[in-house]
Amino acid sequence: MPQIKVGLIGAGGIASAHIKGYREHADKIGVTAVADAVQETAVARGAELGATPYTDYRQMLETEDLDAVDICLPHHLHQDAIVAAAEAGKHILCEKPLCLTAEEAAAVRTAVSANGVTLMCAHNQLFMPAVAKAKELLDAGTLGTVYEVRTTDSFYNDFDPANMGWRASTKTSGGGELIDTGYHPTYLMLHLAGGSPVEATAMLSTHRLKFMEGEDSAQVLIRFDNGVVGQLVTSWAYQPAASTERFSVVGELGALHSDGSSVTTRLRSGETTTIELEPVDTFVAEIGHFADSLLGKTRPLHTEEEGIAVLGILLAAYEGARTKTIAPVLRVG
Repeated sequence: MPQIKVGLIGAGGIASAHIKGYREHADKIGVTAVADAVQETAVARGAELGATPYTDYRQMLETEDLDAVDICLPHHLHQDAIVAAAEAGKHILCEKPLCLTAEEAAAVRTAVSANGVTLMCAHNQLFMPAVAKAKELLDAGTLGTVYEVRTTDSFYNDFDPANMGWRASTKTSGGGELIDTGYHPTYLMLHLAGGSPVEATAMLSTHRLKFMEGEDSAQVLIRFDNGVVGQLVTSWAYQPAASTERFSVVGELGALHSDGSSVTTRLRSGETTTIELEPVDTFVAEIGHFADSLLGKTRPLHTEEEGIAVLGILLAAYEGARTKTIAPVLRVG
């Protein structure tokens, strides 16, 4: 048996990427039970993993001897599963977004705190070697005081009404592309900016996927309490221009930028350095970090605190777009 026994809640879609991580770290952590509302999916995943299948995760929480859960459900189901797992005393890995509203965020924070469990947000792009190297350079003061952070996550998505499912509805998704794929460049910006978000606004567009209720593209501006201003672009409608960076940071001493596989630093002193980095499977690294955090009783990179901060940015961006204003990031709890 693995040192950490995990119950998988939601066995379709993104769960496949997580399962690769459990296989790679089988000496430390593994899935011993799986719950999915679709019985065929639960049974198939159970057989694949050698895990006990359930169609009701609450029954799984009551029955199984678990240390943690991994929540891979549609967005609108996250809060209830987090609260149930916390109240059962289980540690939690939760796919993005953490939840959908300020009220849900308050309930999540209360449940996690009251029950003394660890919650890790599944922010897999933090485990890109380029992101880790950029963060290391920023923390070392390489750029001095940071002024600006830019992040981009756009691609041509071939969703159609027949295969988009719950993502086509704002009720179940929480919005459109911004709260889905756009969640990634938002937590990446939070990570690199090094401050707390204060206000945000956005321009939302539906360029191509006109059958969905929410936007398929977004441009967002964010101000942080340390003076950093963030610019974020995200889309399902189009590929970005070839010269577009994955992320960049500008500070008093120079700038850095990355295409996701390397980091280039150009200082005002004239020094230029490019660091090439070997790619990793970020989901495998994420599962390993979750296991190490639980075994070592250390804080994961992003907990519910960062998850709530990211949600705060997104809710302010949506409000700013709706009212054509710059909206405050509301504090939760």
